Amino acid sequence: MNAIIVKDLVKKYHKSEQNAVDGISFDVKEGEFFALLGPNGAGKTTTISILTTILSKTSGEITVAGFDLERQSSDVRRRVGIIFQNPSLDENLTAEENIRLHCILYGLFPFKVTYNGMPGEYKERVKELTEVLGLSEKEMFQAIKTFSGGMKRKLEIIRSLMHKPHVLFLDEPTIGLDPLSRKNLWDYLTEIRKKDKMTVFLTTHYLDEAENVDRVCIINKGKIVSIGAPQEIKNSLTEHYILVDADERLKLRMELEEKRLQFKDGDFPVKVILEGRSAQEVIKMIDTPLSLLTIHQPSLEEAYLQIVGEK
Repeated sequence: MNAIIVKDLVKKYHKSEQNAVDGISFDVKEGEFFALLGPNGAGKTTTISILTTILSKTSGEITVAGFDLERQSSDVRRRVGIIFQNPSLDENLTAEENIRLHCILYGLFPFKVTYNGMPGEYKERVKELTEVLGLSEKEMFQAIKTFSGGMKRKLEIIRSLMHKPHVLFLDEPTIGLDPLSRKNLWDYLTEIRKKDKMTVFLTTHYLDEAENVDRVCIINKGKIVSIGAPQEIKNSLTEHYILVDADERLKLRMELEEKRLQFKDGDFPVKVILEGRSAQEVIKMIDTPLSLLTIHQPSLEEAYLQIVGEK
């Protein structure tokens, strides 16, 4: 089943000559970890704002969690969680009061004036999430105007996960988080995705966070320019090669030519293109003693930069 279906989505802002989103179509499977990538102004934020019912579309058809976005927007909102790029907390409340208000608005629990009046299920869920993200019990009852940016980010993540959403939208979720909190968050999301079949829709500038997603959709100037598994995108766009050097450089160069191994001629170390072979195969073909050997592992960042044409 598909958790999200987008067909011919268009968004044109008033007085704009170009479409911010220009006829894109894609689907996201239930339980899939899906990443939407693109440079600033590509249409990422517009797309995620439409999918979360914050922004209206110009045209197109969208289904989220089995509900039509236009006709059943309330049903969509009940079944999604959102971690916004910009802060969305009430700074006049404590951390726990922000969470409690969120749960009451979602109809998870009846209104209670104090934390102590809330049921045990609520308290256990708060405790579970605060431990994952490293907020102490003492901090949960402090006014969040005293919190650092990273602590507020953790609180927003906790709040968005309280109602166990069918689809979780993450718009730059780890901005402001320390490395340990980032790791804990991704480990936890991996765990609950498997347990609850939760679909995760991510936008991020940290391309290393998209390396382990199921599929990547790269958008540029409002259009989809590439979509597929990260490895598929890397294989189709980036070079696989080894870097080699030797004390006898002339001998190495002559051997590469004799064995018809493709290499980039120039300064040493020499870049030997694998051309579909494994690194081990190519290394075995070289008899000249090597003083340097480096196997290049293509990254999603390389493929991304090649696609969007950035330098």
